[in-house]
Amino acid sequence: MTTALITHSSCLEHITPEGHPEQVARLKSVLSALETPEFQDLVRIEAPVVTREQLERAHDPAYLDSIEHAAPREGLAAIDADTFMSPGTLEAARRAAGAVIAGVDAVMYGEVGNAFCAIRPPGHHAERKRAMGFCFYSNAVVGALHAVEFHKLPRVAIVDFDVHHGNGTQDIIEADARVFFGSSHEWPLYPGTGAPEEIGAGNIVNLCLPAHAGSADFRKGFAERILPKLQAFRPELLIISAGFDAHRADPLAQLELEADDFAWATDQLCAIAASQFAGRVVSTLEGGYDLRALAQSAAAHVRSLTMHGVAAHASR
Repeated sequence: MTTALITHSSCLEHITPEGHPEQVARLKSVLSALETPEFQDLVRIEAPVVTREQLERAHDPAYLDSIEHAAPREGLAAIDADTFMSPGTLEAARRAAGAVIAGVDAVMYGEVGNAFCAIRPPGHHAERKRAMGFCFYSNAVVGALHAVEFHKLPRVAIVDFDVHHGNGTQDIIEADARVFFGSSHEWPLYPGTGAPEEIGAGNIVNLCLPAHAGSADFRKGFAERILPKLQAFRPELLIISAGFDAHRADPLAQLELEADDFAWATDQLCAIAASQFAGRVVSTLEGGYDLRALAQSAAAHVRSLTMHGVAAHASR
């Protein structure tokens, strides 16, 4: 296999209140699923700490200062009604963003075919100047802008199939024509953004799915709305915001996908990557709150990445 698994033990030190859906057990369940013999050949990389310079490409400096100052030395600090910091949160968030940076570097330098970042806290709700929705740093955008600014790629894409719209991703890149953002999500649902008419600088495509939509609606919409726009944009690297909370078992939403649907979407995205930009794909974990469904879906996603990773590595 030439697929990297990028993670760090610090991501297990971000503690949330008892009963909170974004819990330590989420990452443990994903890592456990990827420790089976099937995945023994994954290239395992320890996530580095993101730098301040890398974060400032996506976030306002004053916001970054405020998050650092809000980090508690003990107990929990509430950033909003859903978003909490513990003494280990800042390090976890820095490693989560750093994981995507490491994935981009590994793919760009040809060290691996593609990469999956098994991290928390997630990132796609974090706006340029605001933490929300369990998120502090916009991990996918930090990685995309690293590819643009450091690796000098003219165009990078982010595709997000989390059940919730990635308002943070959209907020940061909606005026940046170098970055494409395609999102499939339940509508209406938290955070209330992601309407079809929100197109940014022509670089945003929002696929809205009604409650109880299942595999057929998801695959049809994804194939007709997001994939053609992605191809037309002609990116040179793709970042996947891989949320698995559109699964039928998830408690926070009402779409009815199965693990096979996430594998299908991954196959479609990797096929475009293979045909247009040497298979350069970096995926990062977002949502997914039923532990069994999350583990099964993440395994299906990584299984698909590994199938494409060998060919991607060989093509460079």
